Amino acid sequence: MAGARAAGTSTRSVAPASGRAGQPWLGLGTPAQLAGVAALLVLGLVLAATVNGYWVFVLANVALLAIVGIGLNVLIGLAGQVSFGHVGFYAIGAYVVAMLTTHAGWSFWLAWPLAAVVGGAFGALLALPALRVKGPYLAMITIAFGFIVEHGIVEGGDWTGGQNGLMGIAAPSLPGGLEGERAMAVLALLTVGVVLAGYTWLSRGTWGAALRAVRDAEVAAASIGLNPLALKTVAFAVSAVCAAAAGGLFAPLSGFVTPHTFNFLQSILFVLVVMLGGVGSVMGPVVGAIVVGLLPELLASLEAYRLLMFGGLLLVVLWVAPTGVVGLWRQAVAQLRKAQPSAPDMPANTTDATVLPARARQPIRAEGLTMQFGGVRAVADLHFEAEAAAVTSLIGPNGAGKTTALNMLGGFYRPTAGGFALGGTALTGRSSMQIARAGVARTYQTSQLFGGLSVQDNVVLAMHRGRLGPLLGAARRHAPGLRARARQLLAFCGYTGRLDVPAADLPHVDRRLVEIARALAADPDVLLLDEPAAGLSREDKARLAGLLRRIADAGVTVLLVEHDMALVMGISDRVVVLDAGQRIALGPPGAVQADPAVKQAYLGEGLATDETVGAERQGAATAPELLGVGALVAGYGAEPVLHGIDLQVREGEAVALLGANGAGKSTLMRALAGLHRPLKGGIQFDGRDLVPLGAEATVALGVVLVPEGRQVFPELSVLDNIRLGAFLQPAERDARVEQQLQRFPRLRERLNQRAGLLSGGEQQMLAIARALMSRPRILLLDEPSLGLAPKVIAELFAALDALRRDGMTLLIVDQMAGLALALADRAYVIEDGRIVASGTAAQIAADPALARAYLGAAEEA
Repeated sequence: MAGARAAGTSTRSVAPASGRAGQPWLGLGTPAQLAGVAALLVLGLVLAATVNGYWVFVLANVALLAIVGIGLNVLIGLAGQVSFGHVGFYAIGAYVVAMLTTHAGWSFWLAWPLAAVVGGAFGALLALPALRVKGPYLAMITIAFGFIVEHGIVEGGDWTGGQNGLMGIAAPSLPGGLEGERAMAVLALLTVGVVLAGYTWLSRGTWGAALRAVRDAEVAAASIGLNPLALKTVAFAVSAVCAAAAGGLFAPLSGFVTPHTFNFLQSILFVLVVMLGGVGSVMGPVVGAIVVGLLPELLASLEAYRLLMFGGLLLVVLWVAPTGVVGLWRQAVAQLRKAQPSAPDMPANTTDATVLPARARQPIRAEGLTMQFGGVRAVADLHFEAEAAAVTSLIGPNGAGKTTALNMLGGFYRPTAGGFALGGTALTGRSSMQIARAGVARTYQTSQLFGGLSVQDNVVLAMHRGRLGPLLGAARRHAPGLRARARQLLAFCGYTGRLDVPAADLPHVDRRLVEIARALAADPDVLLLDEPAAGLSREDKARLAGLLRRIADAGVTVLLVEHDMALVMGISDRVVVLDAGQRIALGPPGAVQADPAVKQAYLGEGLATDETVGAERQGAATAPELLGVGALVAGYGAEPVLHGIDLQVREGEAVALLGANGAGKSTLMRALAGLHRPLKGGIQFDGRDLVPLGAEATVALGVVLVPEGRQVFPELSVLDNIRLGAFLQPAERDARVEQQLQRFPRLRERLNQRAGLLSGGEQQMLAIARALMSRPRILLLDEPSLGLAPKVIAELFAALDALRRDGMTLLIVDQMAGLALALADRAYVIEDGRIVASGTAAQIAADPALARAYLGAAEEA
């Protein structure tokens, strides 16, 4: 298919700005769209010149709402930030014009642009502190700003007129004898046209793409060289300029201004204009302004219910059409046409490394990197060098510090000690944006594409390395050379889908490929990859391995964090092994696989033997089955994670489920606990089918999960956490709480302390105690030793061993294979979502399949 498409490869997606139907003209839209906007403006101008004075005033106010709404659309629709304080900028614009024309005797034509500039300056000043917070906190800051401006005007004395405001503000005259309200209405409508054209250029240009990128994935935006704070500040300033310009027109339109004209309700109406019309759409604020401006006039007899009606209208729109009136119209048109847009041509899938410029690239070197979070040292004194034109893999058990090390090299964490350098250039202390511009690109554990941009625009944007050009320039984003190279990079990475689809709609494997293509688009020296194979099928992993090898062979320094040991050992030139934040091995794959310290880190101590699986455990072999899983298939999308899992747990038995990260262990535990619905297969618990049951019903039957990461309720006390475990089994609650405190004495000392302040080991004990309060018949433990100190792990497993001796049925997933096997009667080894070995703990301890699951096959190195 890819080859067939490639046969007629062209650059039709970047046609010249000609008059052909359907092609953009000067970046503003198609001729049909331009004709529609022009017709609307001409209609407004005709009405402004012909209708009576009252409707002229209404028409002018609709235009002012549209100007503010278009500016707010930059902030809300492009940057994803919500402001409820834009009435403050509106008031600043109005009062600057009013004061300069009445007190200083300035001409309106001088005062008005100055008012817009002053409003933009206040917007930028407010943005710098406000945009460091998010969500409701940002909304509260902007609301406070609106109130501060209103009360500041009241206290302004003679300059602002205090409570009485300023009167006698003269309106300018326009050619053709237009004066007063008619002149202001015409000027407002012309301003709408200019601002609308500016928004269109901005949204369709490189800056618009960058703002959407920051909105969709701020961390990823910084990793391609964008400055999120600067971009959001510019968006805030631009929207403030529009609001102040509209306010500057309002003052001569009304002839007077008072502080209470600019109240909080007006800010709500501004936001409503954008939400109602359609966030992010070009014409949305215009449509919203027409509805919000004219609806009160059509329902003048219901003035007392105005706020109620607007609130109800907003609820209805958000329910029926979350994308606004314009979005609803687009959906209706698409349904009528029933036609998909044509996809730009994709070149044939290629392995030609010349798509990456041939040049000497720099290695990256870590020199004593150390990262400490409070009292926890995540990485300690890490030294290694990732060479150019080679794949260096960073591996280790859960909690070893791999992603922390990658985050330091990418600039997302500042090292506590030590440093790192790209070639001879020290990068320590630089931000992620600066490091990206220096030549270090990266991908993430969970793909972070810019969902609101097309596949092609994701890649094109990264090519700029944060250098966006003019604010209203669209040429750089649509340059034929850039878009052609984006197609070549996508083909090199193996992407064969459409280029014009939003990245948010891509399947998982395509998201991985596009993210790698985006990282390569900046022509980096170093490519950092964080678990790129997670969630991929065997076939997709094989293609990924080939891609990473081709990237390294093209000269790029590849630093890979990955848990799929077959992939790591198959493509790596060197492997660095971390355990508990420290480097324990470094060398070629074969040497690392044979290193006793590496086996110790992955398989742990205390391997089960025939003696430890002795007489005291023999009763479990004849016990009846309590939990049975048959042909279970489960996943999170098109590709299953579990492939036909079969296992059995007998009553009173301890069973270990072992395997590397990404093998599917946690997915299986979630399916057993009712937190994830399987696609196929069965789960039987004491004769009951668990598949159709939810988590609450599953817990009520006695299947209780202690989740990975503990997940205690951090704001509640230790006692309240334990009591909540008895929610479905409230009988004799206090006596059972006492039993848990006897089992875990440390918790008694912290009984009234907030759970979030406990150490990791104490939180794990609390999570187990909370689970035991549900009176489980089988306890599912997902990585109970994760991130804990050796002494705490020993204490925790002693408590679990006591539970097993008391007859509790246990199913354990743990990274410390030796500890899990020492506790277990039987074990299963899972690899790539399939059971590859099963038997007694002693048999599994001696089975080579266990080492292969964690460290890969030696022959694959």
